[in-house]
Amino acid sequence: MSFTFADEDRLARTPAHELALSCLTAGIEAATPRTAVDRTVSLEGGQLVVLPTGRSPGQRYDLDAYDDVYVLGGGNAAAHLASALEDVLGERISGGVVVTDDPTPTEHVDVLPGDHPVPSERGVESTRRLLDTAAHAEENDLVLAGFTGGGSALLPAPAGDLMLSDLQETTDVLLASGATIDEINAVRKHCSAIKGGRLARRVAPATVVGLVISDVIGDDLSVIASGPLAPDPTSYGDALAVLDRYDVDVPAAVRSHLQRGRDGEFAETPRSDDPAFERVDTHVLASGTDALDAARDVAEERGYNGVILSARVRGEASEAAKTHVAIAEECRATGNPISPPAVFLSGGETTVTLGDDHGAGGPNQEFALSAACELDESGIVVASVDTDGIDGTTDAAGAIVDAETVDPGKGLAALDRNDASPLLDEAGALIRTGASGTNVNDLRVLVVEERS
Repeated sequence: MSFTFADEDRLARTPAHELALSCLTAGIEAATPRTAVDRTVSLEGGQLVVLPTGRSPGQRYDLDAYDDVYVLGGGNAAAHLASALEDVLGERISGGVVVTDDPTPTEHVDVLPGDHPVPSERGVESTRRLLDTAAHAEENDLVLAGFTGGGSALLPAPAGDLMLSDLQETTDVLLASGATIDEINAVRKHCSAIKGGRLARRVAPATVVGLVISDVIGDDLSVIASGPLAPDPTSYGDALAVLDRYDVDVPAAVRSHLQRGRDGEFAETPRSDDPAFERVDTHVLASGTDALDAARDVAEERGYNGVILSARVRGEASEAAKTHVAIAEECRATGNPISPPAVFLSGGETTVTLGDDHGAGGPNQEFALSAACELDESGIVVASVDTDGIDGTTDAAGAIVDAETVDPGKGLAALDRNDASPLLDEAGALIRTGASGTNVNDLRVLVVEERS
């Protein structure tokens, strides 16, 4: 894959801007399913080989021991993952279903539509077909289950008497509440017939090989796509506690469903000792760490000191930006913690707590705008994107800024309204990519030049 940004020539208006964009490009490309599969998955004779990645052990699977091989999955990059697996296994794949909002051609696997970040009716129908296919897998079959970021919204399967509208409204209010992805997914899992390990129950007793592109801090398998194949450590009571903690107003049907589950009317999501997991192995093929490593390599190849601050940044986007800018300014002023020219990198997932009368934007645009308001001199460029190409509910992945991008007074006013997108668009600072083909959370780059 060769990845480019829209209006790249305009965005790369200085060498520092161009370097920031090059780091973003390298990071996104390193975390695509195609690159991850090429790096970790191969066919040796009749064996499927999954190499160790540092995040999960490797394993070999004798394909001659199975009657059929199916591919199932969901997420922003699920079709790209299925396509890469087809290139490895070819005719050995009997069929399958993946659900995504970023389709790509496949020969053996059906690519079905869904929507992100709010679930849709077509996502419900596509997920139903996926579950039907999963139920046909038998004991002597092998299921390759590929999940990537975005799977939680793309795979809606309302549990019990819940309706899609209940899930949509609940997703909307949770995304606006400032809740973490772990907390949001605790609620989603207990309103779903596929999440929280329930797909593992549906596909048992087939052998399952989970192949995951991680978009969560710490690569927690129970959180990625809300853990369709993973034991769930949360409960109905935990889900109710999230609603109370953030004082969110969800549909009465959702609260009733969770209360009935807490009271024992519904089976809990499966725990680690559930027999559904006896024949499930899951491998993390790529994560935000791969994106950060590749971005740092580009910086160092250009003669810059590359520093990965953290792959686990979280909290309010506008506040996280202030800390990042402070580190960059300290570097330029004093040579601490490293001498310029330098590139500081971070990943993770920041959040935005929306007011009642909010505008347009997303965490990466808020991060960039807050950084632009903090910068008081030239020589520092800040870029921040969501690696899936969709920041919030806008058509932008993020933004690239410096001290001259916006008037700080206007920027702070826009941040107060959670309305970063229009101001950044007016300044020509928005980064637009379209669907990137992957999703490994946020990627931030701060380029610090030497003083003249």
